[in-house]
Amino acid sequence: MKAKTPLLVCFNFTLIFLTLSSCNDGKKVDFESEKEKILKLHNAQRDYHFNKDSIAFANQLSKNFISVNKGVISSPKKSETISRYHAYFSSVEFLEWDDVSEPIIKFSDDGTMAYTIVDKIVTVSRQNENGDSIKGKTHFAWTAIYKKYGDQWQIDCATSTNKPIEE
Repeated sequence: MKAKTPLLVCFNFTLIFLTLSSCNDGKKVDFESEKEKILKLHNAQRDYHFNKDSIAFANQLSKNFISVNKGVISSPKKSETISRYHAYFSSVEFLEWDDVSEPIIKFSDDGTMAYTIVDKIVTVSRQNENGDSIKGKTHFAWTAIYKKYGDQWQIDCATSTNKPIEE
């Protein structure tokens, strides 16, 4: 019996892996149900902002989370995200955090990844250095990339842009 070459073994292994991974374990994906789950997470983010819940907000992010914001790519630790959002939530009162239009949600063919494209207006009130209340309104647009870990969706990446609105 002739021994298989390492290249042939590697090729066979790759072929088997690709075949198995493309099968999605034989499960049919209910994309409508998955869309509802993503929308539920999206809508929960509004509650987290109004309730100033930086921990619940950070729990939506995966351990592999990457942020693209203001020209900076970062992979913040969960504790850094909680601290950042806690400081932000503590410094403002949310008056509006509403979608301009329904988020666009798309899925990978196997239903293990998804993305949302969000168009949102956020209005906050904060105090300036004199203690006067100042209102600020911003138009945000972002993309969030979700990955399914077991049965739970988490955000792996978010790319955000914003533009202040003059009133």
